[in-house]
Amino acid sequence: MKNKISSSLIVLNSDLIAKVISELGNENFTFIINLIEELHPADTADLLETLNSEDRKKVVKIIKRNFPSQTLPSMNVPILLDIIEEFEISHLVRMLSELDTDDITYVLEICEEALRKKVLKNLPKESQKLIKKALTYDEDSAGRIMQTDYVSIPVSWNIGQVVDYLRMSKRVPDEFYALFAVDSRHIPVGTVPLYIAMRKKREVKIADIMTTNPKIVSVNDKREDIGFLFDQYELTSAPVVDARGRLIGMITVDDVVDLIRQKADEDMYKLGGVTGEGDLYLAAFKTARSRFGWLAINLITAILASISIAFFETALDKLVSLAILMPIVASMGGNAGTQTLTVAVRAMATRELTSSNSLRVFGKEILVGAYNGIFFALLIGIVTGLWFKDYLLGSIIAFAMLFNLILAGTFGAAIPLILSYFKIDPAVAATVILTTITDILGFVIFLALANYLLI
Repeated sequence: MKNKISSSLIVLNSDLIAKVISELGNENFTFIINLIEELHPADTADLLETLNSEDRKKVVKIIKRNFPSQTLPSMNVPILLDIIEEFEISHLVRMLSELDTDDITYVLEICEEALRKKVLKNLPKESQKLIKKALTYDEDSAGRIMQTDYVSIPVSWNIGQVVDYLRMSKRVPDEFYALFAVDSRHIPVGTVPLYIAMRKKREVKIADIMTTNPKIVSVNDKREDIGFLFDQYELTSAPVVDARGRLIGMITVDDVVDLIRQKADEDMYKLGGVTGEGDLYLAAFKTARSRFGWLAINLITAILASISIAFFETALDKLVSLAILMPIVASMGGNAGTQTLTVAVRAMATRELTSSNSLRVFGKEILVGAYNGIFFALLIGIVTGLWFKDYLLGSIIAFAMLFNLILAGTFGAAIPLILSYFKIDPAVAATVILTTITDILGFVIFLALANYLLI
């Protein structure tokens, strides 16, 4: 093949991954080196994540000297842990020195303490101080994700002074979207987007064109609050201040995109009872262990549902049809409740669902449950009557279906708010609570009616 690969033709797909595995087996290292040179660092991370551990380490050894530093913060934690030991300290320090402080923090926070200390010791003194400070902040806070490289300018300057400063200063970050105007105490008092600054004449004062009352992030703000701020006000960057209000960093929109994705992934995993970043890449035993807790809890809730059924053992012995129909009511209630629950958890994350509009949401979900309940109650009632030639049994399951769908919608909206009130993440516990309630209520309503009217 040619020595260089046209980057415009590179698409990371199953065929290319298979080609990489084949060339590794053939020891065609030139292909691997040229491919990595042309791939975007994020695509290189994706490629490494798809390979098994042995092939992954082969690739790292082949390209070690030219390993793209930006690939490190783009990798999932288990994969990063798997390869980071392949680099000498001096090489790792060189790569990290090319990254922004938030990316360095991401890499170092997952390292073992001994390795972290060695790396920090060899970083430039200024970087050491910044990274150590960042690692002291809560991992869910702005302090962990902010960049300490930013452009701050005195509010008294004009555009000409700013342009001269940007041309001459060695501390200007590689990427930034706005100028932060600060007063004599280094407190941000305004922002000037670059697209505005670059269109003004040199004599124009910063104070005349800056946005006053800028949206400011506190160093201890949680990532959910940061994501909401950027989404609500369509920000591309925001200054970060310490407890005294002084500018210490900035957060950019690419950092927030990562935050939103991570939060969405976490909520999805939690709703499914899966914990831990990079579950897909963990060893089978570790994955099984991470899922064991929720499966154990689900077993307990299933036993509770079974106990509720046991109270109607006599009715089930007399009418086998009840055992056939029973799962229908419970499963429909569970699915309807999960729909409401998913929407409610998402709405709380985006602050669309609060205590102020919760009653309206409850009312709506009761109506939704009633509408769906009436339709599916009629449907299952007719089907059951024709199936078992017993229209009283059809009426009973229809009535049970109606009530269970109404209750499922109500609890699906109520549970997240109740858990949030008690400072419990709704994404963690809501699903198992809802499933337990809809199963037990579905069984009890259906079997109790059947026991009273048919037995």
